Amino acid sequence: MSTHQPPTAHGLERLMSSPLASEIEFLTARARALGSVVANARLQEHGLRVRSYAVLSLACGGLEPTQRQLAEFLRLDPSQIVSIVDGLEAAGLVRRRTDPNDRRSKIIVATAEGETVRERAAVAAAHSEDVALATLSAVERRQLRALLTKVAFATVDGEA
Repeated sequence: MSTHQPPTAHGLERLMSSPLASEIEFLTARARALGSVVANARLQEHGLRVRSYAVLSLACGGLEPTQRQLAEFLRLDPSQIVSIVDGLEAAGLVRRRTDPNDRRSKIIVATAEGETVRERAAVAAAHSEDVALATLSAVERRQLRALLTKVAFATVDGEA
């Protein structure tokens, strides 16, 4: 007979007293996980998840990123980018084009359907952000965005 009980608010409060609950890496990972759950649920109706939405958004921006650039920018393994692009391509949302500067590289561009899906998905993503950040004021959201941008795009000891 199992005595396993689902976590309760009291149980979470007890764990929040641990030193881990004040570590920035843990807090950002937990906030990201909670936000991703909300975003993935909202993006699902558009056939997307957080990562595929990110790739599609970058493909729609007119910047013509290569798969390698997508992997570096999103901090994903190149094989993950290939898989995501394969799925978006199969759905008719993006296409690969040979990079004129390096014939071995592929540029990812959105199709017209991809542009339309991204527009609708952007509304869903914004709504999921509102849900995930509901406890923050508009000023706090701007501060959070500024701080996360500073951290996300800073270099550490010459490493990006």
